[in-house]
Amino acid sequence: MKTALITGITGQDGSYLTEFLLAQGYTVHGIIRRSSVFNTNRIDHVYKDPNAVNGHAQLFLHYGDLSDPGLLTELIYNIRPDEVYHLGAQSHVRVSFDMPEYTGNITAMGTTRLLEAIRRSGVRPRFYQASSSEMFGAAPPPQNERTPFAPQSPYAVAKLYAYWMACNYRDAYGLFACNGILFNHESPRRGETFLTRKVTRALAFMLSGKQRTVYLGNLDARRDWGYAPEYVQMMWLMLQQDQPDDYVVGTGQTHSVREFVEDAFAYVGIELEWRGAREHEQGIVRSVASRWDHVLRPGDVVVQVLPKYFRPTEVDVLQADITKVRQRLHWEPRVLYHDLVRIMVDYDLLFEGLEPPGEGIAVEQTLGYTWIQQPPYNVTGGLDSYQRMPIKAERRLASTVAELLAQVESDDLVE
Repeated sequence: MKTALITGITGQDGSYLTEFLLAQGYTVHGIIRRSSVFNTNRIDHVYKDPNAVNGHAQLFLHYGDLSDPGLLTELIYNIRPDEVYHLGAQSHVRVSFDMPEYTGNITAMGTTRLLEAIRRSGVRPRFYQASSSEMFGAAPPPQNERTPFAPQSPYAVAKLYAYWMACNYRDAYGLFACNGILFNHESPRRGETFLTRKVTRALAFMLSGKQRTVYLGNLDARRDWGYAPEYVQMMWLMLQQDQPDDYVVGTGQTHSVREFVEDAFAYVGIELEWRGAREHEQGIVRSVASRWDHVLRPGDVVVQVLPKYFRPTEVDVLQADITKVRQRLHWEPRVLYHDLVRIMVDYDLLFEGLEPPGEGIAVEQTLGYTWIQQPPYNVTGGLDSYQRMPIKAERRLASTVAELLAQVESDDLVE
């Protein structure tokens, strides 16, 4: 039985990777930051208290932080993992402009501390570094492993430092280290301040009468969006090869933020039209299916662009060239853009107690993702923490929080 250590285990990718590895028979250890509130929602459904299962637990959580090199070394030495998946980071692009030093300390230097902990411990695990398509930045599409990097944010610069550190430890110390340069990958577990989830969550709120408008930034940015569970399988596959290498992972398709918004709304029978330009642009309901005409009407403004959500330096187009991963690892994405939109909308409607069209969930089931144990509730926070409130208080607080979430910084334009 193999043992894996995951940083960032409570994030979107960490939770799916945990489920996948457990299904493969792994013992999984995860590093979590100490907090006065629980922040393990995404993995609570698979976690069992080791004290309550007579020594048969497969998932163990350890307090730690990427800023603490001594503790990282101790964890590596004591756990002695066969594989280390380094997913932890300050991973919000727009926030990195506001917190560049912290981003560098955690996303860049945190990787160095972990690599050095591995070296100093004497343990020889295989190491996966979660690199990002944001490192390509201003480089023209499509981007592959040979494309020159041109990062356009503190986050991307920090990720590029971490990328090269993984390469350096591979070359200098013979560490089996792989960089997965993953393009945007989304799911029902995506954080609610990231663009795709912000849109699908807002749509569900609108259809349940809790929200009127979602506030977004650059509608013309184009991204290569894929399905997160597929991408964590690729992380694992990279570490099963005979030799370490770096791989670009994506779908090869690119779509704009505007398209994502239009397609999410269209999936439930709402047609949008656009008025104004750039920072003054609005998305307005043109027509609405009869099922929803009690909450939305033609002429309603459901999307409002705000200048504060534009980045100081924008990344216009990211599109993966996955020739290498196709040829060497024989991998093809199975969930493409339109199915991804449907999956995310279906689940956010379910989380709001609304009947979804169901096409996305059907695709997920057809493709055999039986190792995913998706809880029937929202695991990313949001409005679910007060489901047991008196109904009047719940509705009042839900409406208030929904409007606040609508105005939170939006930037999914990260891996």
